Amino acid sequence: MTTTDAPAMTTTIAVHNPVTGALLGELSSATAAEVQAAVARARSAQRIWQAVSLKNRLRLIEQLGDALWAQQRAAMDVIRAETGRNDTGALSEIIATVNLTYWLKHHAPRILQAERRRALFPMVNRAKVYHKPYGVVGAITPWNYPLLLVYIDVLPALAAGNTVVIKPSEIAPYSAQYVLDLMNEIGFPLDTVQIVNGDSKTGAALIACVDFVSFTGSTAVGAKIATQAAARMIPYCLELGGKGAMIVLKDADLDWAAHQALLAATESTGQMCISVERVYVEAPIYDAFIEKVRGLAHSWKISAENGLDVHIGSMTTARGLERVEQQVADAVAKGAKLVYGGKRRPDIGPLFYEPAVLAACDHTMAVMTEETFGPVLPIMCVQNEAEAVRLANNSLYGLSSSIYTRDLKRAEHLAMQLETGDVGINRTVGVAASPELPWGGRKHSGVGRRGGREGLLRFTVPQSVYIETTLGSKPSLQLLDPLTLRASTLLMRLRKHMPFI
Repeated sequence: MTTTDAPAMTTTIAVHNPVTGALLGELSSATAAEVQAAVARARSAQRIWQAVSLKNRLRLIEQLGDALWAQQRAAMDVIRAETGRNDTGALSEIIATVNLTYWLKHHAPRILQAERRRALFPMVNRAKVYHKPYGVVGAITPWNYPLLLVYIDVLPALAAGNTVVIKPSEIAPYSAQYVLDLMNEIGFPLDTVQIVNGDSKTGAALIACVDFVSFTGSTAVGAKIATQAAARMIPYCLELGGKGAMIVLKDADLDWAAHQALLAATESTGQMCISVERVYVEAPIYDAFIEKVRGLAHSWKISAENGLDVHIGSMTTARGLERVEQQVADAVAKGAKLVYGGKRRPDIGPLFYEPAVLAACDHTMAVMTEETFGPVLPIMCVQNEAEAVRLANNSLYGLSSSIYTRDLKRAEHLAMQLETGDVGINRTVGVAASPELPWGGRKHSGVGRRGGREGLLRFTVPQSVYIETTLGSKPSLQLLDPLTLRASTLLMRLRKHMPFI
């Protein structure tokens, strides 16, 4: 496997540590011709990779998981250097990625095997469905989870027999490269996975020549990618923005709900598409909930230090921090009450921000309707669960949501009314961390699913094979001979009442 980094490239990308501002390195931006060359190599490699048995493909993937786990500290340092995340966030990426390698080892053989299906006339016909790889997958990946959100697509694509060309974020490209180097050491075949560094032009060049596109990023860019892919009639999967809604009902465990709200709003410093970005609390417990969150926030540790006791690290970009400040200021100007935080912490680093807890919020405020992507927890009082569900659904986004109550049956009933790809009951961010479960968005939050059977099969195209077993008999000149007609009539009568026939 190789990284495309030819000396003829004219544009360079500077990568900086957001905590210190130090230059981490400069990378060459791939030209369209170099992207095309990388895809051509991947296409040649794919024929070889597909011929490798599934067992051996999964053995290599398992070895990658072992190697990544053994070198977790080094990988965490790479993630932290380019994103400013805390140790817990960096380690969570590694845990989830390694867990995926082992899940694929145990479950991919069952999911990817050919399936027998019932033919029209099962007495004389047989049918199978094969799951074939698309060929070359283009993975355009984000900066906020620069290891997990790369390899959560790369690994199932490889298991299914595809090769992959990655275009990582120009803000945080080194985590993807770190894992690619491990794959080189393990012995993945040459050009099975490659990296092309660059900006949106590089991404467009990649879409122009691959067979499948997987993208994680903003809704605005996702819409452009969908248009580009549609013009070529190639499939795509988009995991886009979110505005995670949390509903806290009056019978909820307030200590647990407050902990989960603050945790899900500040994980990855709030730079997570499935974070909690708005909370709807029933009136009888509203004030008590605010106090619980305020108390917890005071105990949250903000630091640039190593250690799993650090709750919040740095934001990654100055632009993201400015957006957070604008939304908080807009909310306060419109009547929201800042009950905790909401200020920069230059004493720690240039992009550190004390998480903002806002009370008395409503939907006139951008912080309740637009994606924030930062450590802000806006809280709104509602009169009942019906109002909470209505407001939660009143959004362009539909990625993730959660409900907190002691009544699990009631919670499941409400979950069916929420217009999101996943719903957590007394838990946030649970689905995304579970490789068995599909997750993805509705509305402007995306198209397609990653994770589970659905996430693995999205990298395959089904091929149906229909087999006639009565060779040797004299064919009839009639298109529908009397015997076939009688057999069809009998089958229809039986199948009306006996679906297994």
